[in-house]
Amino acid sequence: MTEVTEELVYQRPESLTQVHTHYCPGCTHGTAHRLVGEVLDELNVRGRTIGIAPVGCSVLAYYYFDVDFAEAAHGRAPAMATGMKRTHPDKVIFTYQGDGDLAAIGTGEIVHAAGRGENITVIFINNAIYGMTGGQMAPTTLEDQKTSSSPLGRDVSIAGYPLRMCELLATLDGAAYISRQSLHDVRHIRRAKKAILTAFKTQMAGLGFSMVELLSTCSTNWKMDPVESLEWLRDNMIPYFPLGDFKVAEAVKEL
Repeated sequence: MTEVTEELVYQRPESLTQVHTHYCPGCTHGTAHRLVGEVLDELNVRGRTIGIAPVGCSVLAYYYFDVDFAEAAHGRAPAMATGMKRTHPDKVIFTYQGDGDLAAIGTGEIVHAAGRGENITVIFINNAIYGMTGGQMAPTTLEDQKTSSSPLGRDVSIAGYPLRMCELLATLDGAAYISRQSLHDVRHIRRAKKAILTAFKTQMAGLGFSMVELLSTCSTNWKMDPVESLEWLRDNMIPYFPLGDFKVAEAVKEL
């Protein structure tokens, strides 16, 4: 009788709960959760981590992460994170925010948190649309992109141009590490994890504000199947939102 041995090649991060997802088929929120969970495990900080989820598809992040979590009003996660980090400097504090939250109602919060150099980490999910509320145009919606509130496509003469948050925040002296990555294929997912790891290390070293923007899909509101949405991200979002590190403080390079 042949003896069969099995080798464990992957298991769910301890920082994630064992629950079924509520996200739509093809949504990359789950991938982002997994990467953050893996990083928290590898840094061995699960017991002293606090996450903050504001309004949007990200609001149920506390359901998936097995760490302490708080829920913030729409756009106010950076303010809540500021208070938590200042009163509990030994904790690892991160926000998990979408583009409708961070780049719209929360623009002032994120800009000033970065400007002050708050020692927090921000995970920014950019899927170029309001996902939770019906697929309306977001600050990151691309020119001519059709949404439920721009059925003919985004008209930049009326709505202005999509905001590039990494480029904006990278100009602020308080920002220590600002990176934009993508979740559309395995190679880029690996790069995204490396950026998330650097962002948390930046906070743990007390170097200031860090943010990782993750280009993501919204198959339901884009009205595409999962594979088509990944291809659309690659072909349309990356040309406008180029990938890479936009701010790496000298001290961060030594981590």
